[in-house]
Amino acid sequence: MRGRLGLGIAGAALAAVLFAATGCSADAGSAPPTQTPTKHAVTGTITVFAAASLSKTFTELGTEFEKANPGSTVRFSFGGSSDLVTQLSAGAPADVFASADRKNMDKAVSASVTSGEPADFATNVLAIAVPPGNPAHVTGWADLARPGLKVVVCAPQVPCGAATATVEAKTGVALKPVSQESSVTDVLGKVSSGEADAGIVYVTDVKGAGKSVDSVAFPEAKGVVNTYPIAAVRQGANFTGGAAFIAFVTGPEGRKVLAAAGFGTP
Repeated sequence: MRGRLGLGIAGAALAAVLFAATGCSADAGSAPPTQTPTKHAVTGTITVFAAASLSKTFTELGTEFEKANPGSTVRFSFGGSSDLVTQLSAGAPADVFASADRKNMDKAVSASVTSGEPADFATNVLAIAVPPGNPAHVTGWADLARPGLKVVVCAPQVPCGAATATVEAKTGVALKPVSQESSVTDVLGKVSSGEADAGIVYVTDVKGAGKSVDSVAFPEAKGVVNTYPIAAVRQGANFTGGAAFIAFVTGPEGRKVLAAAGFGTP
């Protein structure tokens, strides 16, 4: 079942591709390879397409991965998950794709962009970001429908936008945003600059923003949880490196960094 695969799948995939990369072949009927990769087995550039809400954590994980694997370089392209799927479907070069929801990962799978079974590695919930001091005195979700309040949200096709729409449907409180952005980082930017009175992002975005914004929690967010899956890209140039990075994200190192940033476990 997808969502319960975690490190087992990633580790198995890594062992398989590393065995193949050695140029060795197994005789018919022989046992599957049990070779354990070393840090020296992973080299070259690994290109990772990841949801914008993963920018801070994945950048940190990329640095730690490079330290653990001398000779490797991790390059990131962060953006809205739906935009990343569009780019990958059009042939953009990448080795790994990490989405902020299952819906966009499913699109990537259907388009044959990915290889192997995606593994869920984190969860996230929404929060209301407001400028420091909360000058508009936003106290909860219902306040976001106040006349004259400038609210910014993610576009509906973006995971945070889809989650926002779900909260609207569940609460019956519809928002009238002044703009819909292509990623959570764009929403956060408008709030921190004072262009908006409030913006809907993830709790991890608010935590990572430090003193540039304040956060207003709302209980309705607990009923809408986004699950983050990660998978190798079929046409990736560094499949071995990609599998190693997936194992790193879904392993103890990844769980530690993600938990510190406020992500939940799938």
